[in-house]
Amino acid sequence: MPKNSKAVKRELDDDVTESVRDLLSNEDACDDSFKKSSLIVDSPEGEGKECDVEEGASDSEEEERPAWNSKLQYILAQVGFSVGLGNVWRFPYLCQKNGGGAYLVPYLILLVLIGIPLFFLELAVGQRIRRGSIGVWNYISPRLGGIGFASCVVCFFVALYYNVIISWSLFYFSQSFQQPLPWHECPLVKNKTSTYVVPECEKSSATTYYWYREALDISNSISEGGGLNWKMTVCLLAAWSMVCLAMIKGIQSSGKVMYFSSLFPYVVLICFLVRALLLKGSIDGIRHMFTPKLEIMLEAKVWREAATQVFFALGLGFGGVIAFSSYNKRDNNCHFDAVLVSFINFFTSVLATLVVFAVLGFKANIMNSKCVALNTNKIVALLESSIEPSLIPHHINLTQVSQVTAEDYHQMIQIIKGVKEDEYPKLGLESCSIEDELNQAVQGTGLAFIAFTEAMTHFPASPFWSVMFFLMLINLGLGSMFGTIEGILTPLIDTFKVRKEFLTVGCCVLAFSIGLLFVQRSGNYFVTMFDDYSATLPLLIVVVLENVAIAWFYGIDKFFEDLRDMLGFTPYRFYYYMWKYITPILLLLLLCASFIQLTMTPPSYSAWIQEEAVEKTLHFPPWGIAVCISLVVMAMMPVPVVFCLRYFNIIDENTSGLSTVSYKKGRVIKESPRPEDDDDASLIHGKTPSEAPSPMPGKSIYRKQSGGGGTEVDTAPNGRYGIGYLMADMPDMPESDL
Repeated sequence: MPKNSKAVKRELDDDVTESVRDLLSNEDACDDSFKKSSLIVDSPEGEGKECDVEEGASDSEEEERPAWNSKLQYILAQVGFSVGLGNVWRFPYLCQKNGGGAYLVPYLILLVLIGIPLFFLELAVGQRIRRGSIGVWNYISPRLGGIGFASCVVCFFVALYYNVIISWSLFYFSQSFQQPLPWHECPLVKNKTSTYVVPECEKSSATTYYWYREALDISNSISEGGGLNWKMTVCLLAAWSMVCLAMIKGIQSSGKVMYFSSLFPYVVLICFLVRALLLKGSIDGIRHMFTPKLEIMLEAKVWREAATQVFFALGLGFGGVIAFSSYNKRDNNCHFDAVLVSFINFFTSVLATLVVFAVLGFKANIMNSKCVALNTNKIVALLESSIEPSLIPHHINLTQVSQVTAEDYHQMIQIIKGVKEDEYPKLGLESCSIEDELNQAVQGTGLAFIAFTEAMTHFPASPFWSVMFFLMLINLGLGSMFGTIEGILTPLIDTFKVRKEFLTVGCCVLAFSIGLLFVQRSGNYFVTMFDDYSATLPLLIVVVLENVAIAWFYGIDKFFEDLRDMLGFTPYRFYYYMWKYITPILLLLLLCASFIQLTMTPPSYSAWIQEEAVEKTLHFPPWGIAVCISLVVMAMMPVPVVFCLRYFNIIDENTSGLSTVSYKKGRVIKESPRPEDDDDASLIHGKTPSEAPSPMPGKSIYRKQSGGGGTEVDTAPNGRYGIGYLMADMPDMPESDL
């Protein structure tokens, strides 16, 4: 709707009305907007009195709510939060595992049915109420106010281990400035008589050995702590320091960092894609990705994993989406934002998958060439003894093994297998298939720190590409960390009115202290535990409750009215049916499927056994299972606790511990809410301004913003606010108190 279309109204008497134009005509453009502001007090007699309020003069005044410097900065923040490490190493793995190109079909369907509606919902409530997750759900339904606290707990759990992954990337980044790369080949051990390769490395590979032994120095099980890994401890300290410095000033500091942290990964991905397409075998990898296995689409597991990926890709339930949108203007088109960010996220996942499969196709060709050379030497050694020379085609020259192609080798294998069908298994010849190499699905840390690093060792100028790759991972991780930390800080600041700087430093120091658990030798196993149990089930429950709170407690019809007033148009009826019926049902099905999977599968983790140089699946010890259960219970505990406290009136649900705060440029005028207040809370609880009781006749206080206010008017749905002015219901008080 046009920004200047609404008049700013306030009923003192039946015939007293002031328009935005009247108010703007009194604006004094000479005052410093951040040092001084004026209050114009209109008494019932119509006499206007003006008094200056110095900064910090009254306890009832607070700092203004920050705002994004530009729409681009806000979009980059949302994109940076939603596009994370999962887009680079989780989505390609799922695509490879669940039918290649066919996996994109269920993913897109569920993105439209679950992802975009829920993303739009979180953007809308954050922008409408202009609070963090705690304040938003307290307003929507005080008895469900625990949803916001649960979001904060989950965010904290996720931040604990997510920053550990950033610290791993920082370590690899610092080690990438070497030629050759330190994980290029196995280290040698020298003694008095001979030189030999480290057995653990010889049994696995150079990149695998470097990851488990040099970087993590991992223990054999979660029960073997092994003490702190000092290299990773330093990297974790650096990671938390970066997050703290970027977040300490709120969106004013983190917003500027977003320009780099959100855009740089796209530069790197495009550079990697161009470089990878020029490498031998990259087309094989992309062809493998887009070769659809349509029969896999009929499996329920594929749809469950696609829904889970949509859910986590957009950052739903964390509170970061709500926190970022709460700094928007109220008339911002959040529907457009929801669709835009959702599809940017999807296309980023596809771009990252193209890069990963192109690089893996190149790696598969390298490994296949080594396999062909190794097995051709075996055939040469078996000539005369087990294989007759007549079985070798005449055009194949075995005297120059390096010139034997994969096609030549497969031709020899087919002939030998046909003639010596019974004896063939004893010969120990491998098939050496590129498809087999590409089907070896790797995900998560295995993809980033083992498979991808191994492929980059074969790149020309490999240190440069390694530096770029791990710098990209750091930026992707930081973008998501900013949103996660904002999901913790914004609700707490809005609720408890603490200083942003103190809370940010305290939160980061506490998280680093607890994070030392993840940088001991067994720390990787705790990362797996937290990743599997602290987020998946609790976040699903949080989002189900969010959807139900809006659709059934607050009322979908009232929510649509709020959206129409806020956006200036009525959203598509599609969202009405999604929010009320389809999305809650799909979320409940996903929640049940996830719960069944967790209960049917014993809690386990993949452990690296040093002596055998292999990964083995081990079950968590009893105390580990207790920790897994505790993580889920601790994350969800705020929901029933707050519900019981307010249901039995132990805490008055009408106050919710929150005050009526009006934010605009200049100052905040705050007071404790009263039943007769005609404010935003009345609309949230089902009252429109016309239905709310009229205020007591007394003094109406308009907030006059000192400084150049401009002509732009930012009106709320009930038409109470104009740029540069605040209006608050305040009890009669002497002017001296103001």
